[in-house]
Amino acid sequence: MNVKLQNLYKNRLLHKGLEYAADKSPTFMAGTALVLSTLRPLSILATPKTDRENKKLACAKSIASAGINYTIMYGLTNILTKGIKGIEDKPSLYLKQSTIAKLQEAGKPLSASKKYQFLAQLFKLGLGFVMAVPKSALTCTLIPPIMKKVFNNEESGSPISSQNGKKLSFKGGAKLNPLSKGMGRVMDNPKMQNMAEKFKDSNYAMHIPVLGDILSTAAFIHQSNKSKKIKEDRKPVLNYNAGISTGLSIGASYIVDSLLNKPTEKFVNKFSEVNKNNPKLAKYVEGIRIAKPTLIMGSIYYLAIPLISTFWAERIHKPKHNK
Repeated sequence: MNVKLQNLYKNRLLHKGLEYAADKSPTFMAGTALVLSTLRPLSILATPKTDRENKKLACAKSIASAGINYTIMYGLTNILTKGIKGIEDKPSLYLKQSTIAKLQEAGKPLSASKKYQFLAQLFKLGLGFVMAVPKSALTCTLIPPIMKKVFNNEESGSPISSQNGKKLSFKGGAKLNPLSKGMGRVMDNPKMQNMAEKFKDSNYAMHIPVLGDILSTAAFIHQSNKSKKIKEDRKPVLNYNAGISTGLSIGASYIVDSLLNKPTEKFVNKFSEVNKNNPKLAKYVEGIRIAKPTLIMGSIYYLAIPLISTFWAERIHKPKHNK
């Protein structure tokens, strides 16, 4: 094997990144979105033959969405991860023996089992789905102040502080055992175990975030229509932009993800061969499964789609507006 490739597979930074993706998947996804979102406004502003005000609104929405997403996910994921880790460190304390026997694979620790990984990621990735509506409401609220601060737009409203001027806090309690117990009870449910058996080999790392994106976009459009601080004549283009971005991103992401299945499996096999004696190999492979759809969806949504959606959102609205 090529020495450079072998060094890549053994790279400690890569290992830490993959472990982080597996353990804190919501934060990894939000962090990836935050990094890529810095380039999205440039793509939007580069859209040809499009009203400048509409481009500013799309940029403000992108900035607000990425910032809110990371802030919320970082705080909540840290709490959730500790609950999951409690189960992985001492499974017999939080799970029935029958549950452990059903989820665990022969000769492997519980955390390396695909069925257990599915249930653990269901909690983690499901967090994004649960928080989709609150995130969209906050995103919509922050658009006017961002328009004013970033683009010096005095007509877009004033900054709105959250919770009467208090900073949002996501501090977890000191005692995390109740959280681990609650998760354990869910995993003890035979229906959840059957679900894990059915979907353990599915592309759930893609499916769950996609459902969250659909819900988030629908909630944003609803909040946008209700907002009194976004100009009425700007709302349709902003909403079309959000809908087109999500629709195109989902479609393109599934296509690219499918095309990369074989190269990814090849990478996983070689990576596993080089790191076969590493005790955290299962965690790294789980991280690869999470990182793949995250990077695909993020790159498409934040880099490829903005120019297209911004361009067509205005052109879809114009004929209706003229009528």
